[in-house]
Amino acid sequence: MKKENSRELVLSSGILALAGKNAESNEELVKQAGKDEYILHTALPGSPFVNIKQEVKKTSKQDIKEAAIFCARYSQAWKKAKVKKDVIVDIFLGKDIFKLEGMKLGTFGVKKAKKILVKKEDIKEFEGKK
Repeated sequence: MKKENSRELVLSSGILALAGKNAESNEELVKQAGKDEYILHTALPGSPFVNIKQEVKKTSKQDIKEAAIFCARYSQAWKKAKVKKDVIVDIFLGKDIFKLEGMKLGTFGVKKAKKILVKKEDIKEFEGKK
């Protein structure tokens, strides 16, 4: 994935997380994600896909939390909200994502996902570090 097409975050563990910037880069990001890597996206449309570049079994809860905050921070749910509030982020495996004929660029289906609630205070703290 080309650097100019994505955002990068080095998690506190040293693991890389990549985030798409638009529909085209989200499409590219999902295609390069490993089957046994986590991908995150907000529950609402208008979100970057975020890929943690680490096998699931080696990924810590802290890595997941940081990647979820990263995802929420760059989502439309956060950026365009008049009143900032908590954001729900879905997390799933690369192998659980699919694309059907006719789906728009940057749009995917997911077989099974878990939900993570990202607190607005954590997003604000993340913004302060950038």
